[in-house]
Amino acid sequence: MQTLNLGILAHVDAGKTSLTERLLFAAGVIDEIGSVDDGNTQTDSLALERQRGITIKSAVVSFVIDDVTVNLIDTPGHPDFKAEVERALSVLDGAVLVVSAVEGVQSQTRVLMRTLRQLAIPTLIFVNKIDRSGAGYERVLKGMAEKLAPAVVPMGSVDGLGTKEAVFTPFTATDADGVAGLVDVLADNDDAFLAAYVDDTTTVSYAQLHGELAAQTRQALVHPVFFGSAITGAGVEALTAGIKELLPAAQGDVDGPVAGTVFKIERGQAGAKIAYVRMFSGTIRTRDRLQFGRDGEGKVAGISVFERGAAIQRASVAAGQIAKLWGLGDIRIGDAIGMARTSLPQRNYFSPPTLESVVVPGRTADKGALHVALAQLAEQDPLINFRPDDMRRELSVSLYGEVQKEVIGATLANDFGVDVTFRETTTICVERPIGTGAAFEIINKDPNPFLATVGLRIEPAPESTGVEFRLEVELGSMPLAFFKAVEDTVKETLSQGIYGWQVTDCAVTMTHSGYWPRQSSSHGVFDKSISSTAGDFRNLTPLVLMGALKQAGTRVYEPMHHFHLEIPADTLGPLLAVLARLRAVPQAPAMSGSSCVLEGAVPAAGVHELTQGLPALTRGEGVLESAFDRYEAVGGTFPPRPRSDHNPLNRKEYLLHVLRRV
Repeated sequence: MQTLNLGILAHVDAGKTSLTERLLFAAGVIDEIGSVDDGNTQTDSLALERQRGITIKSAVVSFVIDDVTVNLIDTPGHPDFKAEVERALSVLDGAVLVVSAVEGVQSQTRVLMRTLRQLAIPTLIFVNKIDRSGAGYERVLKGMAEKLAPAVVPMGSVDGLGTKEAVFTPFTATDADGVAGLVDVLADNDDAFLAAYVDDTTTVSYAQLHGELAAQTRQALVHPVFFGSAITGAGVEALTAGIKELLPAAQGDVDGPVAGTVFKIERGQAGAKIAYVRMFSGTIRTRDRLQFGRDGEGKVAGISVFERGAAIQRASVAAGQIAKLWGLGDIRIGDAIGMARTSLPQRNYFSPPTLESVVVPGRTADKGALHVALAQLAEQDPLINFRPDDMRRELSVSLYGEVQKEVIGATLANDFGVDVTFRETTTICVERPIGTGAAFEIINKDPNPFLATVGLRIEPAPESTGVEFRLEVELGSMPLAFFKAVEDTVKETLSQGIYGWQVTDCAVTMTHSGYWPRQSSSHGVFDKSISSTAGDFRNLTPLVLMGALKQAGTRVYEPMHHFHLEIPADTLGPLLAVLARLRAVPQAPAMSGSSCVLEGAVPAAGVHELTQGLPALTRGEGVLESAFDRYEAVGGTFPPRPRSDHNPLNRKEYLLHVLRRV
């Protein structure tokens, strides 16, 4: 039996989870369709998801279409939980993007489709809610062609649009308009097909047209569009057939080297860590010793494979499948597993969180419990970037938005019994080097108190490249563990630059190295006072690196969001005044009758205030869409961020702490 790992993605409230319920019901996995409003859906299993009626964590459920096992991954639609979507993207063979027939293309819809196209993930589009008043057909198709992808092709027509009796009728060979539209889209991507069709239309059968559609869909060149209703079931049968016929099944050699990736971590009732793994190659069996991440290793204690609506305990999991693995205590989200793990680089497809807040326990006695709880939440979502501040004894987390903050607070209370409050949400800026700087310190030469030689050069790198570590010294000039200590410490140290923000988009080159070999005292016992250790390199590297960074200089950049506003035309004046106060840069407004469309850029710090104030400014008629766009240099005095380390920019303070600890 073939396997298809399918993602369901959408803007919040487009009906993604309802569609999942309908697909499971049609496949016979569930006997009754759950309701998001009633809190009894199959994939929204968390208490918070049921209470709020939104998907917070990705969930996997399996069903069968003829000879294809579909592992369906239901992902969050709210932009505050886009990290969950990002992790699911790395394991998909295909996707269904759900669009509301009423609202049409929305901000998160555009972000999702752009990412799916960048990754060349074969994608079908399901336009949901054709039974709702205000539903559109031509309008929605036009919006998708303009805002999502030009190569969208409708797969049928709708009768009774906007009523409970609305039905979707798939096109057949006798539908001249449907065939013509299909030919136009397919011909744009295949000159040979166009030539054959133009030469003699009778030689190209409808079956051949459908075959070409499947081929181009699997190459992510074309996106078939199905209309329907997850509530009434209209169009779902046609979508199900499209999933089987148009999307590619999983590929992979079950006898090849083990390779897979971890896209979700959760804890069992007894606290055991459970890793969700998509297998790309090979087979894993219970009790196998498994390598993962850079240097992790563990023995597989248990395996569950998703089959027919449940996770079934199995002795093995093979290429193409998704499974839950037990026994790998040190495994993390994003880890590649197996001997071929280095071939699966970790990438970020969406923007990082741009907000942060300090988490304050309701009771001082709960500080320890809060630390443990946030560490476990960071296992499940590393992008919350749990950040202990040892200097001020505070804990902070990174956020995408206020809803995520509320969910973290509720999770801490419900799952860990820790009541918390949050301080005011602030913006996360970044630093980038302005120029090139270099520094070095030599072993056994003042002012270097450590048994290590380290020289580093830092220089700017292209935007969105992160931090790259390079060597300008011979790899064999000292033990590999010392090089690793320097590289790891470089990346850790750059989490706080000259102004306290994370330093990114730079290259750091090691220019000097040296050490004292392992030596013993007169009694034959190892003596670290005359032998270099990895600790010497870890302690010296921050001083050298920050010396180089200070010489290079940095500039602070703040996150900017692109906004799209639809408002009554007569409210434009007051709104422009608010945008000016928020330092937004609007483009020229587009007027259409009594409505106005306004686009532009606004600092991330102002998005929440704009969202909160919009109803009052526009009589409740304004609609705001916003998404991270870029980082922009801060003008004037750069905003500092309080340091949470022992400040290697202050040599005396740093050495007082480090040497006391040593």
